[in-house]
Amino acid sequence: MITAAIATLPEAPGVYRMLDGRGNALYIGKARSLKKRVPAYLQAARLPERLRRMVAETASLEIIVTHSEAEALLLEATLIKRLKPRYNIVLRDDKSYPWLLLTEDHPFPQITKHRGAQTRRGSYWGPFASAWSVDQTLTELQRVFLLRSCADTVFAHRARPCLLHQIRRCSAPCVGRISAEDYAALVEQAKAFLGGAGLQIQRQLAAEMEAAAAALDFERAAMLRDRIRGLTQVQGHGAINPAALGDADVIGAWQTAGQTAIQVFFIRGGHNNGNRAFFPNHAQNDEIGAVLAAFIAQFYDDKPPPPQILLSDAVPEPALIAEALNLKARGLKAGDLKAGGLKAGRKVTLAVPRRGEKRAVLDLARMNAREALERRLAEAAGQAVLREGLARTFALPASPRRIEVYDNSHIMGTSPYGVIIVAGPEGFEKSAYRKFAIRGPITPGDDFAMLREMLERRFARLAAADAEDAAASRPDLLLIDGGAGQLSSALAVLDALGLGALPVIAIAKGPDRDAGREWFHRAGHAPMQLPPRDPVLYYLQRLRDEAHRFAITTHRAGRAKRLIRSELDEVSGIGAARKRALLNHFGSARGVKQAGLADLEAAPGINRATARRLYAHFNPGARLEDISPPRRKG
Repeated sequence: MITAAIATLPEAPGVYRMLDGRGNALYIGKARSLKKRVPAYLQAARLPERLRRMVAETASLEIIVTHSEAEALLLEATLIKRLKPRYNIVLRDDKSYPWLLLTEDHPFPQITKHRGAQTRRGSYWGPFASAWSVDQTLTELQRVFLLRSCADTVFAHRARPCLLHQIRRCSAPCVGRISAEDYAALVEQAKAFLGGAGLQIQRQLAAEMEAAAAALDFERAAMLRDRIRGLTQVQGHGAINPAALGDADVIGAWQTAGQTAIQVFFIRGGHNNGNRAFFPNHAQNDEIGAVLAAFIAQFYDDKPPPPQILLSDAVPEPALIAEALNLKARGLKAGDLKAGGLKAGRKVTLAVPRRGEKRAVLDLARMNAREALERRLAEAAGQAVLREGLARTFALPASPRRIEVYDNSHIMGTSPYGVIIVAGPEGFEKSAYRKFAIRGPITPGDDFAMLREMLERRFARLAAADAEDAAASRPDLLLIDGGAGQLSSALAVLDALGLGALPVIAIAKGPDRDAGREWFHRAGHAPMQLPPRDPVLYYLQRLRDEAHRFAITTHRAGRAKRLIRSELDEVSGIGAARKRALLNHFGSARGVKQAGLADLEAAPGINRATARRLYAHFNPGARLEDISPPRRKG
């Protein structure tokens, strides 16, 4: 198929996608010249075994022409993150990173943590590596600059200062303890500090403290002294808090045993916003530079790059990567990101420092990457030992690679949910977790029927999948939370679906409900218990407890969603805005239900037709023409 496509390939730069017979992407690449790059895949003798297999599986080729190779690199990264081709280096990073937001749509700006689209007017600082990192920074800023963190609705209804004011972490603008002018000065100081002007702010506060002391205003002097102490503590610099870097991402990589760990330190305004480890999927023989290059392109696909990116190892085509990142930075709308060194049009540079403070922080990042990879490999080895012990204990045909654990949760049969969690060679695979809202009809509290419905729906999906996807998601062991009854229900469903050969184990607590005294049930075997300190017992308990956790949180979320629904949701034409208007006007759904037609017509945002539809819904026997005849036109 590649041979047939070569004749029509253009000389232009672009992206090519190699697809299998089902249209799934096998490999995505970019090229300065599509006509020169793609034919290289026909030279099988020069390709590694992995790419030869990929070419053999390729059924069709698709191309997208771009204006430049840099644009092709950006498009390649976007497509790889979205399609996750099997033969590419893939960064699996679905996390949304938290930011620090200083609002600008209120007379007394709020400082708060923010995730998601940056649509609210204000200054955004970040990203931060984790919620913990941004919470720590938020606490420090409250202590030093006394900015409010409460929501606008809370601010509007305060009658007296809250606890944060009492512990000197808020200036209490909600009750007039600080003027708008003085609060605005605190906001400007916070912005300057986040922009890297910490020393200037410290000198300014010191001058104010001396002036207050000279004026015998010792209470204000003491308050300023506490703020200076907090600022000094925040600004303590070292290898993990490099003042000279300003705004940068420090990326250190470590490779061993065919795997790579990448550690990223987020430095903004000379402050460390935290660090996080990543483990890209790649072939065992991929070199560290190639992995780093693919990581950089995909990592910044959905976030703005900082002015400096420091790398522990050289990457191929650094000038092209820098050009692509600069294209991305210039593509930001002016004013989207007003602070933190991330202004639109800011030049992005890549560097591999060899000495000095920058090298010191890179060495620290590499050390963290090495330790993260060693922990990951050790955990994988430990998981392998546990799964081998599980296979021996229960006479399984082989060590299970994919274990599915089933559980359900409800309260007296209400809001019933079933869940599946998955454990693989490297631990829990949370992307494979599944939730099932039990549809029924089922007698409330019938756990056996809930389990049957969940299994039927789960394995119906497996039967409908193509052969390759079905093989990848086919479990090697089912672990059911329950006893002999749950085991019988599961076996009956699997037999009916022709899957009776799948190993199934039911785990039930004994009569005393004590952890460690569980009974294990299997088809054709008497119930058994494991020694209290058996590692396999701990492993199975951990799997069962993770299923419990996921089932309970799923049930609680579903129950909360159900509680906030009302009968108004059942009326056609009543959306969120009209529902809010009705509840605000009548006070509750019951008030809407008891309202007369004239009252409904008088409600804000409700037209005559909607009012008649509402009244008819709550009063199905009423004759609307007798109560309120339609108005005549003219």
